[in-house]
Amino acid sequence: MAVGTSQRSIAVVGAGIGGLTAAITLSRAGFDVHVFEQASQFTRVGAGIQMLPNPMKVLRRLGLEDRLRDIAFAPVSHLDRDWDTGDVTNDMPMPEERFGAPYLCLHRAELHGALADMVPPRQIHLDKRLVGLEPRGESVALAFADGTRAQADAVVGADGVHSLVRELLLGPDRPIHRGRVAYRAVFPSALLGGLDLGPSRTKWWGPDRHIVVYYTTRTHDEVYFVTSVPEPLDWLTSESWSAKGDIRELRKAYVGFHPDVQATLAACPDCHKWAILEREPLPRWSDGRVVLLGDACHPMTPYMAQGGATAIEDAVVLARCLEQDDVEAAFRRFEAHRKPRTSRIQAISSANTWLRKHEPDTEWLYGYDAWEVDLSATIAMAPSGGAR
Repeated sequence: MAVGTSQRSIAVVGAGIGGLTAAITLSRAGFDVHVFEQASQFTRVGAGIQMLPNPMKVLRRLGLEDRLRDIAFAPVSHLDRDWDTGDVTNDMPMPEERFGAPYLCLHRAELHGALADMVPPRQIHLDKRLVGLEPRGESVALAFADGTRAQADAVVGADGVHSLVRELLLGPDRPIHRGRVAYRAVFPSALLGGLDLGPSRTKWWGPDRHIVVYYTTRTHDEVYFVTSVPEPLDWLTSESWSAKGDIRELRKAYVGFHPDVQATLAACPDCHKWAILEREPLPRWSDGRVVLLGDACHPMTPYMAQGGATAIEDAVVLARCLEQDDVEAAFRRFEAHRKPRTSRIQAISSANTWLRKHEPDTEWLYGYDAWEVDLSATIAMAPSGGAR
């Protein structure tokens, strides 16, 4: 299977939010892009997502802002409350003019669908599980489990926390187990029995656990929550988003929390859970003509709502770097500019202290614009080798 025309060709491995955004930005930069996804179809994963002003600046330039505004919940603030009394510990207003873009909360599938609609179907290849990468001079050959092959001038690994591209480049790694589990659910707000969640995204902070609750639609007819709960390490064997959780165990974990929290969990019919696992920072993000993007190179805990956001930012900066440099130099420039920012976010998110008691300097995070950030400075990077 050949990829590419007379244009420089790029194969993107993974059709998640980062991979699809990369496909769009790279196509607009003039590259012939094809996306290879191991799933046989796109499914509606039951999860919400927060699009803060930093990724919204990207989505605005892609032409998706109006579509998302029409369907999404626009919180007036980040509201943080004590777990039992409900006392407000921080309430940070999020008007659009503050950071130059809106703050939206929506179902993850709506964002994914909006991005997928911008990629021509001929460029998306499903049921393609990567099994091998082989450098061939100024190109890379890709091998898939179904026996097919492809070749491209460059490869972008956007295949998430379980990245096969990362493993092929750097070898297998072991996730860090910190004994925490996230439960999540999306369900109709009609089940709340009249409980009004308010106009903000609310995070309820307990001594050793928390829960974030928000609407996912402009009309407030759907609600989402996600938690972080300590659980024994013997359960933490999977990062799958599809594992079923026990709603009764979840409710027990929040006994004593504010009545609004307990009412939300009582109304929820079922839930999913996944282990929150972390990884050490990678020694490098690229090797020859192969580069990593998003969770594949900087996986982070969900506590700052920046996983999808930073992948979206990555896609823009990568495309801009490839417009300026040859492939390997562009990949080094991309890492040099993105790694300090994503490492900072990873560290703060891991600590899970963001916005808890007071409002820190937030301009560096939410004011960032991937389209406008200065890429002229160069930072010395270790030379890349070749893909294994």
